[in-house]
Amino acid sequence: MMPLDKPYLDVPGTTIFDAEQSRKGYWLNQFCMSLMTAPNRERFKADQRAYLDEWAMTEEQKLAVLDADLNRCIALGGNIYFLAKLGATLGKSFQQMAGSMTGMTEEEYRHMMISGGRSVEGNRIVGEDGTAQVHRQPQGTGNGKLI
Repeated sequence: MMPLDKPYLDVPGTTIFDAEQSRKGYWLNQFCMSLMTAPNRERFKADQRAYLDEWAMTEEQKLAVLDADLNRCIALGGNIYFLAKLGATLGKSFQQMAGSMTGMTEEEYRHMMISGGRSVEGNRIVGEDGTAQVHRQPQGTGNGKLI
């Protein structure tokens, strides 16, 4: 089988949720969706590790959830819209989640978004105008943890 050309992966600081990421994160995202019901949220909060062990996630995915490390969860196939259920279960707003992923406080993140969002500088496709950075890690200085 010939590998697909994925030029869209060259967006610095962005993990693209494509079919490959979807396959990688299937059970992680299914776990997150399970948190839509109150009994499952209560079971998870009562014993996070035991609840995670019921899911066919990788150990690395389970540890990322236990650390509430959203950037790592995304790298491991998590989709932010599913991960929002984890954040809500842990009592975090979407703004708190996004702030944690970018190294900002909730207030700093809110102010940035109200002020027009993040600068496009350094966020272009690699090679576009010759100015883009070559890494694919989140550009914030935050650790992505919700703690």
